Amino acid sequence: MPRDARGMTNQMITARGLTKTFRAKGQEVAAVQGVDLSVAEGELVAFLGPNGAGKSTTVRMLTTLLPPTAGDAVVAGSDIRRDPAGVRRRIGYVGQGTSGGHTQRVRDELHAQGAFYGMGRRETRARAAELIDSLELGQVANRQVQSLSGGQKRRVDIALGLIHRPELLFLDEPSTGLDPHSRANLWEHIVDLRRETGTTIFLTTHYLDEADQLAERVMVMDEGRVIADDTAPALKQQLAGDRVTLAFGSATDAAAAAARVGGESHGAVVTVTAPDGDRALPRWIRELADAGLDVHAATHRPPTLDDVFLALTGRSLREEGAAAA
Repeated sequence: MPRDARGMTNQMITARGLTKTFRAKGQEVAAVQGVDLSVAEGELVAFLGPNGAGKSTTVRMLTTLLPPTAGDAVVAGSDIRRDPAGVRRRIGYVGQGTSGGHTQRVRDELHAQGAFYGMGRRETRARAAELIDSLELGQVANRQVQSLSGGQKRRVDIALGLIHRPELLFLDEPSTGLDPHSRANLWEHIVDLRRETGTTIFLTTHYLDEADQLAERVMVMDEGRVIADDTAPALKQQLAGDRVTLAFGSATDAAAAAARVGGESHGAVVTVTAPDGDRALPRWIRELADAGLDVHAATHRPPTLDDVFLALTGRSLREEGAAAA
């Protein structure tokens, strides 16, 4: 969706000054500090941040699972403070490690979820059949949830979150723990459903490729504040250059090379940003060789969202995600 979509009147989420503090060891700890954000109808927004940044706390406030200490938000047309029940009727929420009752059959879980939302029996059964078909759960619909694979369970989670046709779907780390094939399969189904229904999606994820490929907009949160909010291409363009990596035979050579090319050395490796990495790289290799500094290996690539995250926070979200997996 275009950048100016947030200027439209059809906002699915509007939050102003959203704040949450907790009491810990006799002190007030601010988990979320004055967050302002907006999500337009139909957008898919990725919400990135390191562990402890305040992402989950923010999502829990927006979904009415946690009352804010200060600030306010309107979600799917209802105020989270004045009409939390109205919010819950209009949103779907898929948290981490849910999948309903483990001993229940998939079909029964969907029927129970529909009843929870006040749907009639006929409507619930029709909607469950529709989701079972669209999420390719037909072969497992009569099996107990506990017997399913990780990817199948997450598809059940998505179906549970969509049973009541929500206008807005919150997905909290939906593909964590899945193998690459299951991740790709899950997202194929989510993208297809969104294309068919136009559902707005608010996604938290550690997988930067998901945010880069799927989201129209990326928000970065750190230390309780939203510190960046734009399209993935626009965020990457702010870094103004390719990432060039040069490997040397020793840390001493790397330090000397870094001083010559204006980069940073980490052990025997130098990293440097160049507006034209493909042209700068061969020139640097020649100049360094003339100075007696032989490059053992070299690469260049365009900036990634992890580079953006590293520049903004000083940490690598990719490394954090790998550690959390």
